[in-house]
Parts: sequence; structure tokens; C-alpha cells
Amino acid sequence: MSSRTQISFNDDWSFQLTSHNASEPEAWRSIHLPHDWSIEQSFSENWNGATGYLPGGQGHYRKHFAHPALSNSANKKVYLLFDGIYNHAKVYLNGHLLTYHVSGYAPFYLDVTDKLEETNEIDITIDRSRYIDSRWYTGSGIYRNVDLIITNKTHIGVWGSVVNTPIVTENSAQLEHELEIHSDYESYPQTILLDIFYQAEGTLSDSHHLAQTVQLTGKIHKEMLSSELGNPKLWSIDSPTLYKAKVCIHQDKEKLDEHQINFGIRTFKFHNQNGFSLNNVNMKIKGVCLHHDGGLVGAAVPKQVWRRRLSKLKECGVNAIRIAHNPAANELLDLCDEMGFLVQDEFFDEWDYPKDKRLNMGDTHGDYLSDGYASNFQTDAKKDLVTTIKSHRHHPCIFMWSIGNEIEWTYPRNAEATGFFDAKWDGNYFWSLPPNSPDEIAHNLATLPKPEYDIGATAQKLSRWVKEIDTSRPVTANCILPSASYLSGYADALDVIGFSYRRVVYDYGHQHYPHLPIIGNENLPQWHEWKAVLERPHVAGLFLWTGINYMGESHKKWPIRTTDSGLLDAAGFTNTSFYMFQSLWREEPVLHLVTQKASSTDLVIDQQQMTAKEQDPDGWQTKLWVWPERNQHWNYDDGEWIVVEAFSNCDEVALLLNDKPIASQYLVEQQDRIFRWAVPYQTGRLVAIGKQSGKEVSQTELQTAGTPTQIQLTCEGEATEGNIRHLILQVTDALGVPVQQDEFTIEISLDNALLLGVDNGSVANVQPHISNKITTHKGRALAIIQLDSSGNASCTFTAQTTQENITSAKIQVS
Repeated sequence: MSSRTQISFNDDWSFQLTSHNASEPEAWRSIHLPHDWSIEQSFSENWNGATGYLPGGQGHYRKHFAHPALSNSANKKVYLLFDGIYNHAKVYLNGHLLTYHVSGYAPFYLDVTDKLEETNEIDITIDRSRYIDSRWYTGSGIYRNVDLIITNKTHIGVWGSVVNTPIVTENSAQLEHELEIHSDYESYPQTILLDIFYQAEGTLSDSHHLAQTVQLTGKIHKEMLSSELGNPKLWSIDSPTLYKAKVCIHQDKEKLDEHQINFGIRTFKFHNQNGFSLNNVNMKIKGVCLHHDGGLVGAAVPKQVWRRRLSKLKECGVNAIRIAHNPAANELLDLCDEMGFLVQDEFFDEWDYPKDKRLNMGDTHGDYLSDGYASNFQTDAKKDLVTTIKSHRHHPCIFMWSIGNEIEWTYPRNAEATGFFDAKWDGNYFWSLPPNSPDEIAHNLATLPKPEYDIGATAQKLSRWVKEIDTSRPVTANCILPSASYLSGYADALDVIGFSYRRVVYDYGHQHYPHLPIIGNENLPQWHEWKAVLERPHVAGLFLWTGINYMGESHKKWPIRTTDSGLLDAAGFTNTSFYMFQSLWREEPVLHLVTQKASSTDLVIDQQQMTAKEQDPDGWQTKLWVWPERNQHWNYDDGEWIVVEAFSNCDEVALLLNDKPIASQYLVEQQDRIFRWAVPYQTGRLVAIGKQSGKEVSQTELQTAGTPTQIQLTCEGEATEGNIRHLILQVTDALGVPVQQDEFTIEISLDNALLLGVDNGSVANVQPHISNKITTHKGRALAIIQLDSSGNASCTFTAQTTQENITSAKIQVS
């Protein structure tokens, strides 16, 4: 056996759901990790919309395995590494309780060396009976990867290697390599030789070697190695070059360990006047917030599903991800490293006091079902924060640690101090400045009754814990009441203050507290939010809520079970807001058309001028999360007045219907950045032409669809991307024009593959995901399949409707 082996431990598990309001446990069944049992269930109004109308329950996982190092067990260490289990997990090995892990997101590992036998049984019980413990869908089970690690007794610790680059110039980069070396022997000192190689991925010439003799003085030895790398290739958003750091431990000419991590060479800075710079280039953060579910696959998200979603966000111009409101999976961070996304990694949604999972803000229910992380914060917060940082800190994509999200709601004196919610106040929280002055807020915070725990003290404790491990990244938080947080001690814990829906206080914060850099950590997906950032050099950028629609936060909204604020819907199809931000964030010409019946809008129609305008010309400045329903088709009743809207970064957009010019609109005249026309419907082709300085640079069209006759199947995902494939099912007419105005029920059959699930992207889709039947939304649906694990098999995928005039479709997938 080699000096170190790290292998997937995801195969050959058995699972049973032991409690789901059933009198008897389910039979054991074979499963492959990652696994989320909640997404396998049916949606029901009897459950709660806060977590997406899916149940929790109690699950039991079991696996039998042979001792992985039996022949040389005296000299070996064996670890099990879990990237995340949701939640309240008890891990047993051969009947011994190894740990009780509450957090559903913090990674952890277990030294199982002394508990191993020749044959072994691992049992993991998970108690998700508190199924309303969050304000979003969490999933249930071992929903992230598990690895088995075998090392010699002297080895680099799990998460024990990290490379920082504190000084980077055009010609060189200073490498600071922090190592934690474990040596499970009785006598010290011991002498070892460290052999370290640094090399850019995909090259043979860009390498650097370092050798150093080290005296180990105890079971855990920390070593900091400094060196200089010439002519570094920088990690950036557009060119995310990764390096490998390979550490070999030798003793008496024997290789004891070989450990490898990826890292990136980059430098970044937040400035209180100039915002943000990456590699000394000033730029705006064009970010989105993401919850951790992957739509129809639930919380057990295959890497290829994340890649498809991130690729679409990249097409929009997104350059940063805020992981809300919990630590990310390492697989997602790997992709962000590779694809060039900056990441804000967030630790907690609750601290000392709970939130109301059904209604947001402070808890008003206090029941067992909604008992969340706050109940364990005092005992588990430091452990979970530390393990998360150690597991994630080698990822170059991570550029901020967030210690909390909208925490102020759970300390009511903070809201009371601001005056925002005073019965005498008649302003609007979103659009009004703080009613109380800084002096009044400070006085109120000093005199109002204080609870057992203080928000400022807790924030500073969390920030201190972060910086005990990592000082290379700033600490931030998502502050919903920044006017109070500046004075409560909360902001004193932060290197960059993040605002949640408080763009109206960007100038207030900069005026009264100019020393602290500002970023929008949670913002409405509207043009007015980006405009506010563009106009203020001191604001580093923003994160839209959200990048992708997510399950949950839908209490008493049945059948709405998905929050509709994403640039993409739950199936990864584009929403209207996607095109607005693509036109704002991309340099190349962008042009996209949408339509809607004039009678279904609240726009003012001038039929003579063929224009459509907002009733309130300034209404765009206060738009919120959800965009009005728009269509991407040209199928209406003859003569019916239709609103046509275009999203573009072109100076001018000309509209034509059946080759007849309608009118041109100019970007400088569109305060809300939306080109609009009102057109009496005619069957045919609606064409938009984008122009810059009078020259055509872009063209797009919508064409009337005829009678639906076929299903168009498109496969996304290449053979090099593993064994997951996305199948897009779109009903079309005979010419291949999408039929989006009607819906169809499609049945799916396949061989040599597993159907992971189906979805249509609708926020009100409560059809089971695990099904071979799906009713479309906008004539379209998504199926995700997993090919045979051998990688050589091909799958025949067939889709057909119940309508006789629509022919079935078949595609060979490999």
C-alpha cells in the first residue's frame, strides 16, 4: 500500500427510513452516497413551506467493509472524512459511538484506527424530525461525500496543508506554506525531510522545489515554510490558474507520506474609498447568493449539476458567489476554483437566539419542529467554524468569511434602537434612512434592557476565532440593520461590512463610518441595486438574492414551494431577470426579447404611438424580488395588443414584425433599462436588431409556433464530465419552433441509466421529482440521468406524450 491513500467511501451503503409517521421501519435498500432522502418523498401541503413542503424523519445508514490496512495496521492511521450530514448525526463503528454531530453543514473527520476490526460495520443514524429547522430546504441524510484516508503514523494531518501568497508582484510570489504534521509515536524528537513541489496545472516548466529537514517534537508539529516563486501565473476570474502543492515526508530514505492540494496565487484588497481590487485591478463584484439545493436532486447535488448551473451564471456575467447561509460543499468550491468565481463562505444563520423559520425575523413559535442551530450554538459554534475554515481555506476562490446572516433580528433591542419599526414612524424600511440619528441609536443601545447574550460580543468572539486560523481573508457579515450594527459592537468585528437590502444607507455608512469598506451582501435582483453600486466607488459590489430559485421560504404559500427570485429557475432555465443582468454585466452585445398580453400587465399602452410605459415613471426604483410574468414566445390572438420588451446593452434597438419596422428605442431614454413597445399581434416573425453607433451588432427573433408535433431532446454534459447528463425536453412544431404557450404530459423511458429525477422549473411544481412522468412548464422539462458507472455504457432515452399528434423522441446518450 502507498504512503497515503484517499478513496471515496460513497459506495455500497444500505439505508432505511426509520421514522416517517410510519409504524414500521422501511426495508433496507442499497444506495450510493451522496444521498438525500427528503427529495425522494412526495410534496404535501401537510408539511411546511419553510422547508419546501417535504418531510424530514429519521434515517439509518449502514455499511460493511473490510479493514483497509489489515496487513500493516500497526503502522497505519485510518480516518473517515465527512463533508456534511444533515443533521443530528450519530456515527457508530462496530457498536462504538464515535461522535454526535449536530451541524448539517460543517465537515468533520474521525480517527477510526483503534476501532477497526477485520470486518467492520459502520452505522449512522440521523434525526431530522425537526424538519422545519431552517427557512429553506435543507435535505436529509449523508448528502455530501465521504472519504476514507489511510496514512502512515507520520503524516500531514487532515486539512493540515495550506499555502498563502501574502506578497505577489508581476515577477514573483511569496509562498507561505503552513503544515500540520502528525506523528503517532511515543518518543521524540524525530527527524524528517520535507520535499515540496509547487507546479502550475497543465505545465511542466512552471515548477518550484523546496526541501527542508524538520525536527518533530510532539504528536502534532506545526511548520511554516517560506519561499519565493518566480514569474507566477495568477488566479483570476478570467484566468483561474491553479497550482499544486505536493508535500512528501521522508525518513531514513523511506517515503512516509505524500499529500497534495490545489492553491491559487492572487492578491486582493477591500478599500474604504475605492471598493475592491483583484490582482491590483479595480473591479466590481457581480455576485449572486446561492442556497445549497440543486433543484430536483435536492441537497445531494452531483458535481455536474453544479457545473451546469455555474456555467449558466457565468454566461450572465456573474463573477462571485455568496454561499447562503451555511458552509459550502468542497465539490462546489473546487468548481469555483476551476471556473473563476470568487466565493464568500458563510458560517451561520443563527447565533445565540433562534429565528422564526416560518416567518423570518425573531422566533415566535418556539416549537420542537423548528428547533434549529441556535440551540447548539453555545456548545458547537467554535468547533464547526474551525473545522469549516480548516477544510476550506486552501480554496483560492474564497475571498471572504461571513460570520452571520441577518442576525440582528434575533436581538430585538437592535431594531428598537434604530426607530425603524416604531409605531409612530411612517417610513418604509427598504427605502428610508434610519429614523434615529447615530447619537439616538447609541443612547438607545446603552439604555435598552440587555439580554443574556450581546450581539457585539458574540460577533467579536466569532471574528477572533476566524483570525486565530486565517488572517488572509477579511471577515464580513450580512447586516440587516447596519445603522445599529455600527454602534452595537457588531461592525467592530468586521473588516468589511455587508448590507442586506440597505442600498439607501451606502452613503450614510460611508459618511458616518468612513473607515469600514462596504459591500452589498444581499440585494434585490433589480437594476436600481446595480445602479447604486456603479455610482459609488466606495461600494465593492453586490450579491443578488438569488442566483437560482431555491426550495423553501414558502410558508402557507402552497402550491408555491420555490422562491422565485433567481436569475435561473429551479431547473436551471433562465428567468427574465437573467437577461437584465446579462445586459448589465457582459461587455459583448446582449439582446433578448420577451412578450406578454397587454391586459396581463399594469403598463400604460399608447396604441397610436405603439408604446408601453410604467404607470409610475419612478416605480422601477422600488421593484422587489419577483419579476412580472413574461413569455419567450410569439403566439397570441390576432389583433390582441401585446407588450414587447427587450433587454440589451446596445445603444439602439429596432423592432420589426414580419419585416415591417415598428419603431426604434434608445437606451439613454430607458430609465429602467427596458426597451418597450406595444404591438397588435400578427402571426409571423418578431425581430429585434441591436445597434451601436448606428451599426447592427446583434439580432434576435421570436417566431410563431405552429401545431405541436414533436419533442425535441437536447443532451447537456460531455463524456469527460462524468456520468451525469441533463436532458432538455421541449415540445416544438414541425419546424422546430418551441411551443411554449401550451403544456403537455411527457412520459420517459430509458435503459442502462438511472433517472435521478424530473422538473419543469415552475415555482408551483409539486409533481414528484422521482417519476418517469412530468407535465411541462412553458412546453419544457428537465430530466437528469446517471449513466452506468462503468462509463462505457450508452443509454437510449425516449420521451412521449399522451397526445396522438405529437411523435415520440429518442436519443442515444453516452
